[in-house]
Amino acid sequence: MNSGKVCVSICDRTSDGLFEKIEASSKWADLLEIRFDCLDPEEIAKVIDRVETPQQPHSGSLLATFRPQEQGGQRHLTTDDRRRFWSQGRERSYWGGDFEEDFIEESAHSRWSNRIVSHHDFFGSAPNVESIYERLRSTPATHIKIAIQANLITDAIPLWNLLQTAKAAGKHLIPVAMGEAGKWTRILGLAHGAFLTFAAPAAGAETAPGQISAADMTNVFRVKHLDRQTEVFGIVAGDSTYSVSPWMHNAAFTAADMNRVFIPLQVSDLDEFMSRMVKPETREVDLNFRGFSVTNPHKQAVIKHLDGIDETAEKIGAVNTVKIEDGKLLGYNTDAPGFILPLQAQFGSLSGINVSVVGAGGAARACIYALQQENANVTLFARDPAKAEALGDEFKIPVATLAPERSFGAADVLINTTPLGTSGDYENDSIATAEQLRGVKLVYDLVYNPTETLLIRNAKAAGVPTIGGLEMLISQGARQFEIWTGEKAPIDEMAAGVKKKLGL
Repeated sequence: MNSGKVCVSICDRTSDGLFEKIEASSKWADLLEIRFDCLDPEEIAKVIDRVETPQQPHSGSLLATFRPQEQGGQRHLTTDDRRRFWSQGRERSYWGGDFEEDFIEESAHSRWSNRIVSHHDFFGSAPNVESIYERLRSTPATHIKIAIQANLITDAIPLWNLLQTAKAAGKHLIPVAMGEAGKWTRILGLAHGAFLTFAAPAAGAETAPGQISAADMTNVFRVKHLDRQTEVFGIVAGDSTYSVSPWMHNAAFTAADMNRVFIPLQVSDLDEFMSRMVKPETREVDLNFRGFSVTNPHKQAVIKHLDGIDETAEKIGAVNTVKIEDGKLLGYNTDAPGFILPLQAQFGSLSGINVSVVGAGGAARACIYALQQENANVTLFARDPAKAEALGDEFKIPVATLAPERSFGAADVLINTTPLGTSGDYENDSIATAEQLRGVKLVYDLVYNPTETLLIRNAKAAGVPTIGGLEMLISQGARQFEIWTGEKAPIDEMAAGVKKKLGL
């Protein structure tokens, strides 16, 4: 447990809508931030009057914010607009107010007992956060908030290290690294001494980039229960937005009553991440990392950073699981067993069957290895001929061109290891049309989000049985859990966590 607070940031154009969100969010929140700058101008007085009513159930737990557009607010505000608003404050009805740096001096003359002074940088320009902190700590604020845009995961390191500086000075600091790459600061902040962390009332209702819903912060990441001894795991990905692994692994840790948490780690520069955040001899932060899932595009690149890899990972040439033990980084590959078990369960013996594998990345390597272990005949298809030829030579399998007019009918099983079909930019793409799939006996798509990809829909249209990526995800995730913990994986809870996230 920690003593930090979860603050749910509420934004709505109308007073009725705002109070509906407040009621829905109150069960998750220690504080409720009212973003008055979101309200239509004529609605502001209605909210103030309603807050001031004697029956207001949230008295003392409200944080008022009235931020101008140039500082992250929702509309243009003049200095007079802001001065008139803040003069309406009532100490008894609010926990406090969030003031921008240019207005914090005026707040000292008002009746706000708690005053946050905020600095926002939305440009990812690597600001000198140390000098910003020194400037803000000299103001009459009771709490300091510094929010920066994190384009790289390591952009947040200087801000994060201010937590120790503030603690030594007896200051309450709220460090926020905005964006997907900065989510780790929102999840781990309370455990490391941050005064509060901001959350959204629901997915899609975020008031800043990278906010996580209050329900997920509380139930999935359990931010109020984390401490400095919490063992931290995460998914190292080029794009972590689509991953449901946090919902799978956190469900497992919760079911097993472990002081562990699994977080998204969006990493574009793997070398810098490993050097500055992971390796004991060079890291600039100590987050108590104990292991990672590794996905595209880092499954091969991560190997050079490891102290050793198991036989399966060595033969595949790719790692999807890292365990950190006694300062050593050990690599494994659970993709191969995770992939093959669902296929055997549905198809039966794989000996002598013809399998077409599409893609030439780390997942393809694991599939080819597992299929060869079962004596299947594998043909590789890829859009990058040079990459495909190198992989084909390595595994001694034939390589074919992936062309729009090609039929896969000669294959018993077609496997998609590419990101085509994944939620987001690739969602409307597929490696094959229904016509190209006629004659195939089984289509196996490793994409799991969405659960029914365009390829799966095309296969069904062609009358071909299918396996989705969800089965492989859970199968390989269970093996990861066992590697990290040495205990049997709670597979039912892991599956339930994933399905809840996907709305299944």
